[in-house]
Amino acid sequence: MTSIGSGMIAGVAFMAADTGAGASRADGLPAQPSQAQKLMGDIAPKLAELTDNVLFGDVWARPGLSPRDRSLITVSALVAMNRPDQLRSHLARALSNGVTRDELVEAITHLAFYAGWPCGVTAVSVAREVFDNK
Repeated sequence: MTSIGSGMIAGVAFMAADTGAGASRADGLPAQPSQAQKLMGDIAPKLAELTDNVLFGDVWARPGLSPRDRSLITVSALVAMNRPDQLRSHLARALSNGVTRDELVEAITHLAFYAGWPCGVTAVSVAREVFDNK
């Protein structure tokens, strides 16, 4: 399991600190693996690398939209596609990026009319879980 700029600790691949993996150690390696590396780095290292470098290192860092707006858009897409597993982490990210609980619930309610009632109900259930853990 090798890729440019990656390393390995205890079977979990990780990327450099500028990919969201955390602060660097003195030897230049990240102190902790990124969330993508923890979730899939051992089985899909390239997908984890692309998640870190392209999605969060480039797309999410572009200046055209604020992180708050990107979060609201991403949450909306995940609600509409009924993707509860990914929705959990993006609801938490949205809260960290300044989207309020009320705004998230309002977005989910609005989307229920366009994406379908089951998508909205599932999203509310996921939101409750995320809000209870915050």
